[in-house]
Amino acid sequence: MSPDDIKEVRKKLACTAKELAGALGVEQSTVLAWEKATLFPTKIYVDRMTELLAKGPSAIPRKAIKPKEQVRDGSDPLRALADPQVWELVRKIAANKKFRDEVAKLAEGYPDPATE
Repeated sequence: MSPDDIKEVRKKLACTAKELAGALGVEQSTVLAWEKATLFPTKIYVDRMTELLAKGPSAIPRKAIKPKEQVRDGSDPLRALADPQVWELVRKIAANKKFRDEVAKLAEGYPDPATE
């Protein structure tokens, strides 16, 4: 299997080198070396790639990626904590009792992510 063939496998499977490597049980650097012709896959890996091709893109295990909208809308609490704007709001809430009371009333209408 040539380097171009391996690139074509990834294209047909719509996967990254890292995803193909995971499906084959090798390191990402190995797949990249195959694509650069510094290494060549043995028959077992050629056979595995052929099997993956026969199954199609769904044969490649992929990590679930949260949509960017979920990160932007604050539904991912851990990512939200990394947002400086969140900490600015926390400081304002902590410094102003009236604002804290208003936020508490507003918060009653939202679920607590710690209990979900």
